[in-house]
Amino acid sequence: MNTQSTPPCLDLLINGNIAQITFNNPAARNAMTWQMYEDLKSICDDLAKKSDVRAVIFRGAGDKAFVSGSDIEQFVGLKKDEAYEQAVDRIFKSLQELPIPTIAVIEGLAVGSGLLMATACDFRISTPDARFGIPVAKTLGNCLSPGNLAWISAHLGIPMVKKMLLTAELVRAPELLESGFLYQIVDSAAITEAANILAKKMAVLAPITQKSSKLGIARLLRSNLPDCTDLMRETYNSQDFREGVTAFLEGRPPKWTGK
Repeated sequence: MNTQSTPPCLDLLINGNIAQITFNNPAARNAMTWQMYEDLKSICDDLAKKSDVRAVIFRGAGDKAFVSGSDIEQFVGLKKDEAYEQAVDRIFKSLQELPIPTIAVIEGLAVGSGLLMATACDFRISTPDARFGIPVAKTLGNCLSPGNLAWISAHLGIPMVKKMLLTAELVRAPELLESGFLYQIVDSAAITEAANILAKKMAVLAPITQKSSKLGIARLLRSNLPDCTDLMRETYNSQDFREGVTAFLEGRPPKWTGK
């Protein structure tokens, strides 16, 4: 089955028992619109019901980015509270708890929500020059939900998450291979084959065991999450967040005031 739409969109291709989802917004380095987020949830929910699909590969269109974050224009007029993070949590939960093994194929950037979605996948294969991070302290001045903080901390480790969030640095692939975050680093010419080999390896294994393992880990990571509503509300109601959005759209550096 193949569905094609006019970008920005998600393209779904199912070949035998392996599905591929492509984030298709290359003009904006595959930045996610609200519709793309909702389509991601819908596709994941549908795939969860398909017993004949045994592995899913996610990748970005082109070679510049897996996903470069959210489309910033969506933040104009956004209700300035925790609603955005709650919406993202709801969508990412469908990916995190998809009861089928998942692989993120990463070329170029995986930043912001792109890093979160890559981390929501079970395995990540990237090119040597891929870069990863959540530079919100440099760009928008927003924050993450406790669920997403717990998820990426479990996969990347707290020191690396602090490096990404507090310094806004982008981390290159070799550093994340050593930590186990990346399953494999391969050249761009071989990355599709590498992903297919891994997908086929998992597609012949016991699906109920894979489901139980995945969902059990997901539930562990989501248990006993703290209430961070006050922190998210303070961040999204701040003058700094409004300044970050405005400055980004105007193509200038933001002027942070701490208010």
